[in-house]
Amino acid sequence: MIDRVLFTTVILLMGFALIMTYSLSVYTVIYNSSGEFSFFIRQLIAVFFGIGVMLYLSTLDPDKWFVKIGLTLFIVFLLIMIIMPFLPSSLVSATGGAKRWISLGFIKISPVEFFKIGFVFFISWSFSRKLLHRQNMSFKEELLAYLPYLFVFMIAVILIAVIQKDLGQTMVLGLTLMIMLFFSGSSLKFFFSLIGVGLVGMIVLIKIAPHRITRILEWWAGVQDPVLLALPFDWLESLRVDMISKEPYQVSNSLNAINHGGIFGTGLGNGQFKLGYLSDIHTDFVLAGITEEFGFIGLIGVTFAIMLIIFRLFRMAGRLNNSVYSLFAVGIGLLIGFSFIINSFGVAGITPVKGIAVPFVSYGGSQILALCVAMGMVLMISKKAHSERKEAL
Repeated sequence: MIDRVLFTTVILLMGFALIMTYSLSVYTVIYNSSGEFSFFIRQLIAVFFGIGVMLYLSTLDPDKWFVKIGLTLFIVFLLIMIIMPFLPSSLVSATGGAKRWISLGFIKISPVEFFKIGFVFFISWSFSRKLLHRQNMSFKEELLAYLPYLFVFMIAVILIAVIQKDLGQTMVLGLTLMIMLFFSGSSLKFFFSLIGVGLVGMIVLIKIAPHRITRILEWWAGVQDPVLLALPFDWLESLRVDMISKEPYQVSNSLNAINHGGIFGTGLGNGQFKLGYLSDIHTDFVLAGITEEFGFIGLIGVTFAIMLIIFRLFRMAGRLNNSVYSLFAVGIGLLIGFSFIINSFGVAGITPVKGIAVPFVSYGGSQILALCVAMGMVLMISKKAHSERKEAL
């Protein structure tokens, strides 16, 4: 029997997201002179197929199909991302000079969304085969053992952060990899060394891309006043920057939308900031749109649903005897959790906006389909957790 609570929560969250897609896309529909239900129908198709894929995968025997599906996701989408820069513009759509989408007639697919699932599988599968049985390794032995995985991650960094100019997705993968390393039994010394290397790498990736430096300065311009006023040192005033740009304007309107919603919200369809004041409100800033129309109660509801999904994944991982299945469930939970945190922090102005979707909630067919594949694989192995629990009883 599959995890019904997990399945039901995912379905309810995607159903709520459909309603918000229709409500929040009103200005975009008018601006683009497209049909009233155009975004809703696209999202509905993605949700419909996603549920179908999820249900189908959940019926399969994990001992026979889990590894095959996971390896296929990892290899196929890694190869697609490698060849994407060389494909003609008729097949690959460029956004901001970066090729992130493959056009397949009436649909566009973002390969990185599917690669993330394959990457989590690869790490889970390989760690279980190569590392979990190794104990009390020296720092040098750990470095040599984990070096192949760090090399694979560096390839992902080049493909995603450098070529596709998507630092946000790289951050999600990097954070997930580090926590999975910890779960696999790495020493604290090695774990914190990786954190240090990761921070240095992040600084390098920011320094080599002027648009990232500009984005950080834009973010700092919007949050600097309360931070600098709270600190007693006069010399910190030298950190003040003068910059008026799109991102502080976006974040300011996002915060105003959240404030306008109050506790109970303005009501479905009654939001004001979706009317051209806050672009991408049905994608990157969907949490602000939800909070304006459903208030703090609505935001708490979405947060609770996301936390429940993560809790069920971690709980399932603790009940699985197969280490590949267990690590995969943990990894998918981390992907969902870090994506939600990075998006919500950006919407609240705590960190720069990174363009990361809210799992299951933001508009976008690729992230819905990829997450449904992940949930299908998780539900597939959840049957093992149920049977193993019955055997234990």
